[in-house]
Amino acid sequence: MGQTILIATDAAPPQINGVVRTMGIVADHLGTAGHRVETIGPSRFRSIALPSYPEIPLALATSGAMERMAREIGPDHIHIVTEGPVGRAMRRACIRNGWRYTSAYHTRFPEYLRARLPVPVRLTHAILRRFHSKGEATLVPTASIAADLETRGYGNLQVWTRGVDRDLFHPARAIPLDLPRPIFLNVGRVATEKNIEAFLKLDLPGTKLIVGDGPQRAELERRFPEAVFLGAKTGIDLAAHFAGADVFVFPSRTDTFGLVLLEALASGLPVAAYPVPGPADVMAEAGPAAGLCDDDLGRAALGALELGRVDPESVLGSFSWQACADIFLQTLVPAGVKPEPSPASQAAFA
Repeated sequence: MGQTILIATDAAPPQINGVVRTMGIVADHLGTAGHRVETIGPSRFRSIALPSYPEIPLALATSGAMERMAREIGPDHIHIVTEGPVGRAMRRACIRNGWRYTSAYHTRFPEYLRARLPVPVRLTHAILRRFHSKGEATLVPTASIAADLETRGYGNLQVWTRGVDRDLFHPARAIPLDLPRPIFLNVGRVATEKNIEAFLKLDLPGTKLIVGDGPQRAELERRFPEAVFLGAKTGIDLAAHFAGADVFVFPSRTDTFGLVLLEALASGLPVAAYPVPGPADVMAEAGPAAGLCDDDLGRAALGALELGRVDPESVLGSFSWQACADIFLQTLVPAGVKPEPSPASQAAFA
């Protein structure tokens, strides 16, 4: 019998990021398995733009509104995706009513914030640790992220893998890119916390290609005119550019996983990354044929180029969206919500 799962998240379409993609794919898998997924996101509230990051809305969510929505939906399970205004409002509603819930640690927000503002990492972790402390479990992307959070006092951590669409991302998608070879590719948000500048500063042959958009794009285009910026791409167009490059360079030191790493490997690209939690876990699981992690990112990029094309079958065996959805479902707990549907909600959900 299918379950009703309420997901509260600050990250939702039209945002393009790993959190949105992960939760969208998991929701699709749960729906196919017969479960009902109801998402409460920023679109249900008035919002203001995040300062310096206008594409991310800050919802003016309240715990009272969350409680009313939850009672109308009547979920068997509640999962809080993010620690933003929507997530915090849902958490307050759960604690006030004695509802059980799970949460997730998708983003190394303390490090992201420190990259933008002089806020101590320890202080932000204290806030996030308190946020997650009342949940029944906190889902984290990799074992090393879990180990790091445990040393900082977080508890009830559950490692939650990720997957990749092997039908979409495939070496056969490659298109001819009219650029000097070799092509070193980066895909993702063009923002300070992604550390793209470290990639653009490298002395590499051929072309540095950036696919993505974000608040730092205009600045980096001015400073690095020799690099090629194509903006955001999706679907087959994105997959074609992945497969058409030679090496994928991932300069982020703050990502908890990096879905683009799996998409690059599925497209046949070797990967160069820093040996930090998240990317290092992915690369260790994929094996030495997948690329290189090195504190010298230029050396990793040139070493990955020497490795040549990757055989996706040999490096991606353990990564599956089905496994991701299964872990998510198995970690959920009974919420204990007593539904009190209104006539309007009964009609809406009929």
